Amino acid sequence: MARGFLRVYRTYNMIDKNPVIDKVRTLVQDEGLIKKLGIVHEISGVSTSTLDNWFNGTTRSPQHATIAAVITSLGYREEFVKDHDLDIESERKAAAAWLEKHEKVKAKAKPAKSNGHRKAKAKR
Repeated sequence: MARGFLRVYRTYNMIDKNPVIDKVRTLVQDEGLIKKLGIVHEISGVSTSTLDNWFNGTTRSPQHATIAAVITSLGYREEFVKDHDLDIESERKAAAAWLEKHEKVKAKAKPAKSNGHRKAKAKR
């Protein structure tokens, strides 16, 4: 996926940064290591620059394996919890409606294609 491209999902909305970054920051703070990222690096193998980019920098969506490396090194485990019963037909209808709306919005926002730049370049 190209940098700067934001993938949009119907059931998961991320405005600025993936919320997992705040969750991991909280775990690191709770362990008293927020000012000792070198120790987090030592025990997890994740570089201090990566950690700093999560917490203070421009990283918006860290890789899952890297998140897992940090949380497991701190003694935590990831867990998935069933939130509600799944109504497959209702979800399929909602997904189709969302996709249709999203495609219309995307089509409106797409700039018209122009070959002007290529033509000007070809004349050189």
